[in-house]
Amino acid sequence: MVIPAGSFVMGTDDPRGYPADGEGPPHDVALDGFSIGVHTVTNEAFAAFVEATGYVTTAEQFGDSFVFAGLLPDDFPPTRAVAAATWWRQVEGANWRSPEGPQSTIGDRVDHPVVHVSWFDAVEFCSWAGGRLPTEAEWEYAARGGAEGHHFPWGSEREPDGEHRMNVFQGSFPAHDTGDDGWVGTCPVGTFPPNGLGLYEVTGNVWEWCADWFDPTYYRSSPVTSPTGPEHGTAKVMRGGSYLCHESYCWRYRVDSRSSNTPDSTAGNIGFRVAFTG
Repeated sequence: MVIPAGSFVMGTDDPRGYPADGEGPPHDVALDGFSIGVHTVTNEAFAAFVEATGYVTTAEQFGDSFVFAGLLPDDFPPTRAVAAATWWRQVEGANWRSPEGPQSTIGDRVDHPVVHVSWFDAVEFCSWAGGRLPTEAEWEYAARGGAEGHHFPWGSEREPDGEHRMNVFQGSFPAHDTGDDGWVGTCPVGTFPPNGLGLYEVTGNVWEWCADWFDPTYYRSSPVTSPTGPEHGTAKVMRGGSYLCHESYCWRYRVDSRSSNTPDSTAGNIGFRVAFTG
């Protein structure tokens, strides 16, 4: 999707947000025109990349990745959990081909977002496709859909007139996802209506890697024109939230929220979309 050059106000000062994430202050940003994928990269597209190149992902090299416990079988053997987030389980053999471990496949999920991809994996795919990862500013500009001052791609209400417009966690987190939006885990790309610029699922479904290094203080001194993030860092920016975001602990399924992870991190709720210069 072609995104014309323009300016917008990036970030938020909403007190319900997360100051530690550096969501504010709101600041003016001007961008040159660029293009960005209408949806995140799918399993089918990533499979074509691997078939063409023989690429081996970070998770495949490590031999494991992190899976949400609620997606594992009841009789799945105990594995190491993340101390600060015990719903994440380290699963041997989990990777993009086997999202919940060796007993799972993507056979019926070819049109779902590819997951268990590191930032390094995303960069390699983008290069193969002739593109790159979007900058954080480009991502937010496109995700806002041509409007400003709202938290969601379509406006200020999460579920206008009771309509679900993204794939997030409903129910009691992390014990039970009711799936009221129609999905538990990822949904196919293009499931929900697009935003005003034609982009699908920019919030919910999967976190999306951006090109930038992450710094929670960056917005305080961010350049007005085409910011590209800090020169150095230890973690990369992720945007948009995922199917695991729940207002009780992670109100990050917003166009103005941000998060981060080390570039070699992989999990069952992290994907990406491709951007192109010009």
